Amino acid sequence: MNVEKLAGSKVKFEVIIPVDTFKKALDVAFEKKVKEVEVKGFRKGTCPRNVFEAKFGVESLYDEALNEAINETYYEAVVENKIDVCGYPKIDLDVNKVNQTEPIHYFVTVSVYPVVELGEYKGLEIEKDKVTVSVKEVNTEIDKTLENESMLVKKEGENVVIENGDTVVFDFEGLKDGVAFPGGTAKDYSLVIGSGQFIPGFEDQMVGMAEGEHKDLNVTFPEDYQEESLKGQPVVFKVDVKEIKTKNVPALDDDFVKELKLEGVETVDDYKKHVKAEIKDRKDKAAHDKALNELYKKVIENAKFELAEDLIQEEADYNYKGAENQAKQYGLDLATLLMYTGQGSVEDFKKNCFEQAKQSLSLKFVLKAIAEKEAFAVSDDEKAQKYQEIADQYKMSIDDVKAQLPESAVVEEITSKMAYEFVEKEAKFVQPKKASTKEE
Repeated sequence: MNVEKLAGSKVKFEVIIPVDTFKKALDVAFEKKVKEVEVKGFRKGTCPRNVFEAKFGVESLYDEALNEAINETYYEAVVENKIDVCGYPKIDLDVNKVNQTEPIHYFVTVSVYPVVELGEYKGLEIEKDKVTVSVKEVNTEIDKTLENESMLVKKEGENVVIENGDTVVFDFEGLKDGVAFPGGTAKDYSLVIGSGQFIPGFEDQMVGMAEGEHKDLNVTFPEDYQEESLKGQPVVFKVDVKEIKTKNVPALDDDFVKELKLEGVETVDDYKKHVKAEIKDRKDKAAHDKALNELYKKVIENAKFELAEDLIQEEADYNYKGAENQAKQYGLDLATLLMYTGQGSVEDFKKNCFEQAKQSLSLKFVLKAIAEKEAFAVSDDEKAQKYQEIADQYKMSIDDVKAQLPESAVVEEITSKMAYEFVEKEAKFVQPKKASTKEE
């Protein structure tokens, strides 16, 4: 078979479906189709072949039969000719020429693994940020913990009034032109004053109010308010304060530290060291991940290869679809999910999907080339372990995994991981030339 190499890491080749193969595919197609149709005088699925073809025509089986025959002959051609396919094939077939007496010819255009010309990938020098932890960072982290452990308590004392940061329980009724408007009334509503949850001016006017006090708040809805009838409209909220609460933040002492039940942490000094170590671990990981990204980016840049545009798009579309499905699970559309997660517009997300797909595919092909050049060997035990991991992950039997996943794919996954670890081990991580901020 002649395999024509095309630009962009693609190939084109012709495949022939023999007459016998197509006839067998027609048999399979009939067995599927006969279960879907109803023919008067026969139970569903029991209509004889000659009656079926007389009523619907043998051509009604062609689509299903062609799918069956193409699947069989395409994969046979790929295996026999050792074509490293890595994308979905585009099939070019003239259905008007399909019949049962002559072989059927079709052409396949498909993306293949690119030929990678490796550059430098061993001993690369990569800057890795020096990690320090300041006293301020430790104190900020501890303050967050104290805040999380705080409790709301009733504000006590003489002349107790609402201050910013207090939590207030109150009733309110909103009136526009003296008439209550929908959604403007609530009982026992709890609000942190200064949080900005209500329209501008509302919370500010509550500052200084006392428990049991009534007050009319005059405010104006913003021009961009979602409810059309209230945009830019002046209203009055009748407010009755029922309770004022404040946060009781625990003191940072040895008793508080012991209540956290952290192993080996008994005193405030112990706790500060513990928090500092945790922050350092996080920053170490972030610095390491950043350096690794730069390392493999350089490995890719040093290599020469050509990626098929449609292959990148296939990967990008897959990731985009995954995000859409995730949004549906939350009962949202993708645009809303992206807004909540701060990922920009749908258009921006599509572009990011494409760039990420390009990067991940580039790394995949470069690692495969490194693994081949370094001739990494995979033992039978390693293959068995990988099959077991996949079976456990997808809750499948080993036999089912092996039936769906060829050994070559498992070997490639293992050797690619070896290549990834090899490049990291061979790299030289150095501190940036600019001096880091001194630890406080």
